[in-house]
Amino acid sequence: MTCYLSAGKKLAESLVREKLAACVNLVPGIESVYEWKGEVQTDSEELLIIKTRQSLFEALTAHVKANHPYDVPEVIALPINAGSLPYLEWIKNSTRD
Repeated sequence: MTCYLSAGKKLAESLVREKLAACVNLVPGIESVYEWKGEVQTDSEELLIIKTRQSLFEALTAHVKANHPYDVPEVIALPINAGSLPYLEWIKNSTRD
């Protein structure tokens, strides 16, 4: 039996294993339309929603760049305006200092 892990799942697992993320949600079935090297491209992709701390953003970005197959992987940060305190504490305790 062959076990195939998608590039997204491998990346998600490595982020959690390295404690750069507390949790990664993989959202399959994303279709992206974008311009790359002067051509309009359409690709099926997987969206990774990565839960981490702001202080780990640079290390997380470096890890993604080193382990992602794209030349320019999308890494953006969205602010958390509010959240369940136990959940936010879990993120803090599940990631490295």
